[in-house]
Amino acid sequence: MMALQLSSTTRGVLYMLMASVFFALMNVFTKNLGTMPVAEIIFVRALIAASLCLAGIWKLGISPWGEDRKGLVLRGFAGMLSLAQGFWLLQHIPMAAATTLTHLSPIFTTLLGVWMVKEAVTPLQIGYFVVCFVGVALIQGFDVRISWLHLLIGISASFCMGLAYSSVRRLGKSEHPLVIMLYFPLVCLPLTGAAMWFGFVVPSPLQWLNLALLGVTSQLGQYFMTRSYQTAAISTVAIVSYSEVIFSIVLGLLLFAENFNLMTYLGMALVLIGVVLNVMKGNSE
Repeated sequence: MMALQLSSTTRGVLYMLMASVFFALMNVFTKNLGTMPVAEIIFVRALIAASLCLAGIWKLGISPWGEDRKGLVLRGFAGMLSLAQGFWLLQHIPMAAATTLTHLSPIFTTLLGVWMVKEAVTPLQIGYFVVCFVGVALIQGFDVRISWLHLLIGISASFCMGLAYSSVRRLGKSEHPLVIMLYFPLVCLPLTGAAMWFGFVVPSPLQWLNLALLGVTSQLGQYFMTRSYQTAAISTVAIVSYSEVIFSIVLGLLLFAENFNLMTYLGMALVLIGVVLNVMKGNSE
């Protein structure tokens, strides 16, 4: 019995590592797109996501509309705003810094949980939040490539993702996971489709390739992340998800010659430590 549990934990960790690799690769393909309008990037990603979600919903024979439609739209809209801001950051600052700044979402998920699902925040967790924001201040203060605008957009992206995650926690009691996932492209497609009329850029063959790879890697990341949470304890695999920052540092260095000073690396480490301790605290209760 112990061996079976150990095997499940190992598989869960491996699934999450694979998810983190695919999400880091998604960031690479996003950065390869250069200054292509963010609306176009999100439109293609949402089109692929909608196709896969609808195929699964059709196979299961469930309604795609759900019960709490206002909550589902809120989740989709918050996810779209977070993704748009995250993609914009990837176009303007080093990949590892963008990934770190957009990985503050568990902090905002915890804080929003007080309001949305009536969860308590302990003084210890507040201390972890302070550690994270000290890390963010170090990232911004010691890297001339990162301005206050980049910092604020990164925090906003994390806040929007925290709102999306909090909505998922509430919706999970009444909605099928595929329905929750479907509302992201349902919100994205009309809004980004309309935005494309004001600044459409015909992609080059290389950009089409990167768009396709972005869509595939993002869906593979979502798949392996879901399999990880289905296989092992959340308290174990949620921490592993922050390996994406490490992969982003390595890929950014190898592919884009991105490097940082010691204080910026220290800031990234503090953000990771604060978030991981918060995740561990939340899952130990």
